[in-house]
Amino acid sequence: MPKRGSRKPKAIVGDVTDPRGMARLSSAHLEWMRVQNYSEQTVAGREKHLRRFTLWCEDRGITRPTDVTKPILERYARWLYHHRKEDGRPLSFGSQYGQLMGVRMFFRWLARQNHILSNPASELELPRREKRLPRHVLTISEAEAVINQSNPNEALGLRDRAILETFYSTGMRRMELVNLKIFDVDFDRGTVLIHGKGKKDRMIPIGDRALAWMEKYLNEVRPSIVVEPDDGWLFLTGEGTQLQPDHLSSLVKRYVEAANTGKTGACHLFRHTMATLMLEGGADVRYIQQMLGHSRLETTEVYTHVSIRTLKAVHSATHPAHLQRSPPEPKLLPPATTVDQRHDASELLSTLAAEAAEESASLAAFHHSA
Repeated sequence: MPKRGSRKPKAIVGDVTDPRGMARLSSAHLEWMRVQNYSEQTVAGREKHLRRFTLWCEDRGITRPTDVTKPILERYARWLYHHRKEDGRPLSFGSQYGQLMGVRMFFRWLARQNHILSNPASELELPRREKRLPRHVLTISEAEAVINQSNPNEALGLRDRAILETFYSTGMRRMELVNLKIFDVDFDRGTVLIHGKGKKDRMIPIGDRALAWMEKYLNEVRPSIVVEPDDGWLFLTGEGTQLQPDHLSSLVKRYVEAANTGKTGACHLFRHTMATLMLEGGADVRYIQQMLGHSRLETTEVYTHVSIRTLKAVHSATHPAHLQRSPPEPKLLPPATTVDQRHDASELLSTLAAEAAEESASLAAFHHSA
């Protein structure tokens, strides 16, 4: 029986009886990705991209990858550009880029596996990805206002307070928070082990205030809602099951709207806010890059990983949410030059904006299907 909040699996698109058809080869490609240890989130994204492409091809009588040519792929790219969602809005260039990249990777795999003689997507040009800064970022007072909308006198309100404090302190992604387990948090060292995108783990600091609320939740709420056998998920639903990403976004979105700050957003809004406030507090962009789990930014990929101790000191010095108002100032590494810092910060915030667009699209799809 599927978990509450989980989506029903979609029917396979295409003729599954044709061993050379799009459906069978798409399924084989997805299975290969799982064998190669791609994350389920990545596999699910690729499946969605191939599903849309297969449906488009079927509408035009194209059933096999061997029938696909470069002009056909270029037609598909133009179709994506002119396509309008149910609300009348076009697909973002980031979304178009992701759709075409998924198709291009599929055809590259087909060629390497000798399912096709040549790769028609090898020279397919992808749209340029936009580099936009986040639309909304909370100020310190606004972030506190949103967090204070939760009611810690109620069980789920206390859980929500711990969730909001965790987002604010760490800037982790919603999926990363959903996948947190109790033993990922080290209360003594003030760190949390994040299971990031692409199965890339990272250790980051978490503030003492967030830890205090988390500990209160663990002691007073979680034992009363957990359902045996306990899988160890840190944050649970009222029914004692693992939180689902879209439900988490809806929950946070309600608190943001209740605060009446005039700004919109959900989980990613706190990710933007954390990064911006630490930048304004004087943190070097490479430390924030490590906090966010961005393995590659064009202007910062030459930096090596910094130690968790130094990162913890930077977090304590630059993040505004502390139990003590005036924590001791640690000795930080010299900041980058002003020009480099501004350039790197712009790159980082642009990356955050692209991530936020993906989350917004997912949340919109969730509300539409609900």
